[in-house]
Amino acid sequence: MTEASANAENHLHMGYKSLRSALTDMERHGHLVRIQAEIDPDLELAEIQRRAYQEEAPALWFQNVKGTPFTAVSNLFGSITRARFMFRDTLARVQRVVQLKADPTNAWRHPLSYLSAPRTGLHSLPRHVSSGPVLKHRTSISELPAIKSWPDDGGPFITLPQVYTEHPDHPGVMHSNLGMYRVQLSGNEYRRDQEIGLHYQIHRGIGVHHQAAAGRDEPLKVSVFVGGPPAHTLAAVMPLPEGLSELLFGGMLNARRFRWTKRNGHVIATEADFVITGTIDPTRTLPEGPFGDHLGYYSLAHLFPVLDVDDVFHRPDAVWPLTVVGRPPQEDTTFGKLIHEITAPMVPVELPGVKAMHAVDAAGVHPLMLAIGSERYVPWGKRIPRELLTNANAILGFGQASLAKYLLIAASEDDPDLTLLDLERFFCHVLERVDLTRDLHFQTRTTMDTLDYSGTGLNTGSKLVIAAAGEPIRSLSTRVPEIDGITAGLALPGVLAIEASEFPGYTRAAADIAAVTEPLREAALDGFPLLVLVDDQRFVTESIRNFVWVTFTRSNPSHDVHGIGAFTEHKHWGCHGALVIDARLKPHHAPPLIEDPAVTKRVDALVETDPVLRKILPGD
Repeated sequence: MTEASANAENHLHMGYKSLRSALTDMERHGHLVRIQAEIDPDLELAEIQRRAYQEEAPALWFQNVKGTPFTAVSNLFGSITRARFMFRDTLARVQRVVQLKADPTNAWRHPLSYLSAPRTGLHSLPRHVSSGPVLKHRTSISELPAIKSWPDDGGPFITLPQVYTEHPDHPGVMHSNLGMYRVQLSGNEYRRDQEIGLHYQIHRGIGVHHQAAAGRDEPLKVSVFVGGPPAHTLAAVMPLPEGLSELLFGGMLNARRFRWTKRNGHVIATEADFVITGTIDPTRTLPEGPFGDHLGYYSLAHLFPVLDVDDVFHRPDAVWPLTVVGRPPQEDTTFGKLIHEITAPMVPVELPGVKAMHAVDAAGVHPLMLAIGSERYVPWGKRIPRELLTNANAILGFGQASLAKYLLIAASEDDPDLTLLDLERFFCHVLERVDLTRDLHFQTRTTMDTLDYSGTGLNTGSKLVIAAAGEPIRSLSTRVPEIDGITAGLALPGVLAIEASEFPGYTRAAADIAAVTEPLREAALDGFPLLVLVDDQRFVTESIRNFVWVTFTRSNPSHDVHGIGAFTEHKHWGCHGALVIDARLKPHHAPPLIEDPAVTKRVDALVETDPVLRKILPGD
């Protein structure tokens, strides 16, 4: 195909009627390869996907998945380039619609740019149909690809589900919720082919519907869509403005209206590859998990709702899409990048004074949030954090940003070129300016991410806001001081990673940390405002990725933040010397994810013998 004909073909693309049509399009343009070898969905397929993502490989269409009649595809969103390719005709228009929803004044300030936005929305309304491909066949849960990603997972999971519910008091597709909540297909105490597990946090859209159903003492109808046009998958993870339907968004992004019908009272996405329907008894739970999650640790087994399965539908050419999560970066990193491209313009409108915000993927997303705000409250004299604290409170009350555990926020006035994507530069900017006696602000005994086990219980932990404004008050050191009995390394300018003995428990933690930091009191630490206690300083100092992952996933601010010369004055905590974060593993932490060596060897052998895998996964 010549470049001109390829460009012409790209220009004609306007959306996909099915997942298979998307796969055919990607294969034609070199974004997908087929794998003919038989692959075991129990750990092997997941290990291949992890390698494929790291190698920036094409999407992988597995033609022979052991134990199931269905083919499977992974790495669909394995690169931002491939994601943009799939939505090449619609992404810019969708961005304009989201911008217009966030700030309607854009329409009269830039009328030509937003001329097509109302038409885009109107032509994307969900469309009711009488039937569709997905209703052609039925199957059972045990016939579906049983994808198990990590050795200690509680069973196979759907990793790209679109879970559909309606509010019992306000039914209708335009008031529905479409979310990506993990679904456990078997294992634990689930009755085979009759029950599956749903994991979601109560503040999510489905949680609101669950609570309303419980208030009415009636079951909640649930439909789980798998596959369909890739835009529908992205719609399920989008943090959309209030009142903008995920189904409408999916229609806009796909340039094709979301087709739906009803069977036995359940909404069916007729162009999905699979649809599982059932009901939740809001009063009943069963253990769900463990599951290797996106923080890089297992989320352990806990009681979560159970879906009583009614039907499992599939289309004749059904393909099972999957992803694998784990310590970032993984494929869901691309979701984050794409979401940021679409929603970034909303931030200053939804959060006045906030210029930008960034949940750090390398830290597991929610453990670390960076933000740039404004400091305009006192336009004369010394600039100190005032408006920044208003910005911070707004961020911690804003959608999924409310799950942030550590929030570092800086004033845009101090460096108009400051960016959140350069982690080292942002950390240095903050550490040069932060006044540790004044600029640390804690929230204790509050909610936190269900998947974060650094707190004192499920959903229970604390938050720390570190705000920085004004001129630098220190220079950051890059020379590690030599201190007898201390093994330390440079994590970042101004940040020492100090190797400490095994965590002794919280009753002895203060004395233990005092023993570690006492030799440092006489050292030249003026250029090191942050010390991090770790189990393995070599690992932590190897990369900034390792530093942020260990530091912010293995600490709970209220329990694990200490300081040299610490004090409490009128309920405010600060320190005259360096801030100390205890980022050692604690007994209550969930175990980190480790691959099964036997599976790794099997995949190594498979890569050696399969010509397609050998080409795209060269390894070392």
